[in-house]
Amino acid sequence: MTALVLPPFVRLGGGALNDLPEALQQAGLKAPFIVTDPFMASGGVLERVKGILEQAGYAMRAFTETVPDPTVACVNAALAMLRDGQHDCVIGLGGGSPIDTAKMVAVLARHHTTPSGLKVPHIQNTPGLPVIAIPTTAGTGSEATRVTVITDEVSDEKMLCMGPAYQPHIAIVDYELTLTMPRRLTADTGTDALTHALEAWVSKKASPFTDALALTAMQRIWRWLPVACEEPSNHEARAAVMQGAFEAGMAFSNASVALVHGMSRPIGAHFHVPHGLSNAMLLPEITAWSLPGASERYAMAARVMGIADAGTSDAAAGEVLVEGLRRRNREIGVPTPKEHGLDVARWDNLLPLMAEQALASGSPANNPRVPTAQDIIELYHRVWAA
Repeated sequence: MTALVLPPFVRLGGGALNDLPEALQQAGLKAPFIVTDPFMASGGVLERVKGILEQAGYAMRAFTETVPDPTVACVNAALAMLRDGQHDCVIGLGGGSPIDTAKMVAVLARHHTTPSGLKVPHIQNTPGLPVIAIPTTAGTGSEATRVTVITDEVSDEKMLCMGPAYQPHIAIVDYELTLTMPRRLTADTGTDALTHALEAWVSKKASPFTDALALTAMQRIWRWLPVACEEPSNHEARAAVMQGAFEAGMAFSNASVALVHGMSRPIGAHFHVPHGLSNAMLLPEITAWSLPGASERYAMAARVMGIADAGTSDAAAGEVLVEGLRRRNREIGVPTPKEHGLDVARWDNLLPLMAEQALASGSPANNPRVPTAQDIIELYHRVWAA
């Protein structure tokens, strides 16, 4: 039996943001609390959302101080503001950080606990306030997932929190909100989505449902991400990458991610590397190491993405896939950790802790080839030297 968790209300496509009042009405929601970041607040997107809601008769308040890699302090500040009002839902507006913050705030609004009390292996089944996710980047898939990640700023741990409670009640997936994304953000979030799809495909928890989503997501993102990077106003490319990210989000939310994400979170927590970028740094070498565990699956991914021909053997297709991932990183300007300016002494010193945190997240256990802590340390060395 396969158990699936999906957003019950979705508006997908150009102009979908204009349907927000109708979606709220359909779900019986009347008093939204918006969680967003300073960029959305200053760049006009928040004002546009407010205007759409006010025109439809909705009053709302907004917390605008979310931060990248959302912290416990940020969550607590937003939660305090929400509790000062009367709200029946939380809107996450922005990239993965505002949406992840909104998810945690929505759960804590109804449950007297803390983010550290909710991290895996705990699974949060009982819902909080309904969440409306409005992504403005094409990558995290947070609008489709039952996952949130909150950073403990004291221990520098990225805490993975999971469960149906984090599943958005409404997803507004409007690619037009991504048209102004800069090239670096487009590349990093798009590679994050590609990683979601590939890891969902090879995950030990994959199912026929998630397989279908993962394959079509990989195909879309691989083809259209370079176009979106080079031609930011290309609507066809933006729409394809946005839909691919949404499909990948639904895939990995139900099949889980694997070793790349397990190793990526400690890099983000300790070195504050953006999540999509740290995934991109890791993806080629982790894929190369993982090939023996699922050679047929990796070969199929290479064929679907158009990297390998239909007649290529599985072994050869896997190798071509790895080379394709390395080439793509060069094309979209992904640096190595060393090139990004990370301190090698601190990197080496933190590797045992990073390996421990990666394993504690549970994601590496889903990988087709399951690593030990020593394997992960050696892989971190390999990624540094790539």
